[in-house]
Amino acid sequence: MGKSSKDKRDAYYRLAKEEGWRARSAYKLLQIDEEFNLFEGVTRVVDLCAAPGSWSQVLSRVLIKGETFGRAGWEQKQEATRRQVLGLNKEEKEGQEEKEQSAAPAVQQPKPRENVRIVAIDLQPMSPLEGVTTMRADITHPSTIPLMLKALDPETYDPDSPSSSSPVDLVISDGAPDVTGLHDLDIYVQSQLLWAALNLALCVLKPGGKFVAKIFRGKDVDLLFAQLKIVFKRVRVAKPRSSRASSIEAFVVCEDFCPPEGFKASLEKPLGAGTQLPTDTTVAKEEKKVSRTVRADGAIELDFGTDDEDEDDMEEGGKRWIAPFLACGDLSAYDSDATYKLPKDRVSLDPVQPPTAPPYRRALEMRKIAGGAYGKTKGRAVKETA
Repeated sequence: MGKSSKDKRDAYYRLAKEEGWRARSAYKLLQIDEEFNLFEGVTRVVDLCAAPGSWSQVLSRVLIKGETFGRAGWEQKQEATRRQVLGLNKEEKEGQEEKEQSAAPAVQQPKPRENVRIVAIDLQPMSPLEGVTTMRADITHPSTIPLMLKALDPETYDPDSPSSSSPVDLVISDGAPDVTGLHDLDIYVQSQLLWAALNLALCVLKPGGKFVAKIFRGKDVDLLFAQLKIVFKRVRVAKPRSSRASSIEAFVVCEDFCPPEGFKASLEKPLGAGTQLPTDTTVAKEEKKVSRTVRADGAIELDFGTDDEDEDDMEEGGKRWIAPFLACGDLSAYDSDATYKLPKDRVSLDPVQPPTAPPYRRALEMRKIAGGAYGKTKGRAVKETA
């Protein structure tokens, strides 16, 4: 979490420290879950590029501790406050509960889930979390998968056939490169990071599993959506309210994992390195006019129609598939692009968990040796002593 003046006026930055989150990105996952109900029936989760651990913290507090956030959590707090203010006795509470149950369904109380396993993987070290197994590993290396599967199910893991086990319900990835400001380069590097996360997810996801990852929206991002659509039945794009509108980031939400028949995923021969998924090539080659079809899941299909001469310049069949774009988060929530006035009695809070091994530590050490401020401090100190 940064310390610039804009961050101090960012509502989500302050709210994250007040509520005990390691980073403001925790609200992104919470708002995505509120829109898509990601955690329903989930007991095995893998968090890729997890450091500093805000998404793993969400998984720990929701799946293991049974806490509720978002609108459901707000309704529970309102109900608890109302009961406390009214001071209902036991008999009145029972009568009131019967009336509420007959009028409307009762708000579900938070319940911890049983047999939940969460694995967080990153090249950077991460401070421990309750119920979360942390690993320092490379998500592109084949040796990572056996270690991860053993951490998920140490009792049933078979080291002789690690590729036959697919126990994971949900794979999430909030990883992003250090942006350079050159959008084309940043989008390309981010797409390669997404492919690395996807290749690992293909190896461990069970049929019907889910995959959530950060993307940078660019010129040909719809091609990426079409590629994801080959292995997932539903592919949608989410923009949480806590994600700044000025940022090109978004999150692709893939549901109902269903790989093509005969496809075997492997990190030794990952997708994007010459491997191709089998697709249906029986497409009619007739001249068609441009047509626009809205599917039942909200996606849009554009059929351009191609002649034999234009087939090399167009996608197969002349079709493009556009994933639906959804905004997540309550409209009454804070605006991530707005800066709010700080109250007079504001107390600056320290980060919940400072970076364990930040990548800029070496730069700070070198700057300190040089005298700070690229040597300007050392020169100033010499003049003062003189």
